Amino acid sequence: MNLWWFLARAGGLVAWGMLGLSVLWGLAASTAILQQRRKPGWLLDLHSWLGGLAVTFTVIHVIALIGDDYVEFGLQEVLVPMTSEWRPMAVAWGVVSLYLLIAIQFTSLLRRRLPKRLWRWVHLTSFVLFFTSGIHAGMAGTDTANLVYRWATVSLTALTMVAILYRVFAGTVRHNAERARAAARPTSTAPPEPRIPAAAGSQPASGSRQD
Repeated sequence: MNLWWFLARAGGLVAWGMLGLSVLWGLAASTAILQQRRKPGWLLDLHSWLGGLAVTFTVIHVIALIGDDYVEFGLQEVLVPMTSEWRPMAVAWGVVSLYLLIAIQFTSLLRRRLPKRLWRWVHLTSFVLFFTSGIHAGMAGTDTANLVYRWATVSLTALTMVAILYRVFAGTVRHNAERARAAARPTSTAPPEPRIPAAAGSQPASGSRQD
């Protein structure tokens, strides 16, 4: 067996698995699945560590594809969609996934320097990345006939879809509850009229002056 081709296959599969686990752990840490209101630091560290492993094995996957001589891949084929002569559509899904992964990891490293809304929207594309990379693996991979691969893929995909649906449902419920609490708050009353202090040396309004 060609070593480069084996590394390319193994690197791609492990990268997709680490990506799926990272998405699952991120969803668990951001919902009521992990009940602590203030999450310990290791939860976020594990999420970042899994994402880092996905990047590492993706790099192994790409380098091994370039090094393999069975299918000739160059920088153009791995960086520009639809330029590969070997299964161009399948490879294109992988190229798109690569750019999504770069964007997610780059903005995560610069999270403290970016607007929160921008980071959040880019980070949400990790859901898209999980499915685009899964499509790439299914169309370009040579292990799709393997029973273990099939069961692992179906199980991880099903768990991720359930977790995403739960996250959306929990977010909708929380948003509606916040709106209901805001609507139930009493309206603010007008502030009391300020009292005007009496001028120095003035006499009281009531009563008569005694000579």
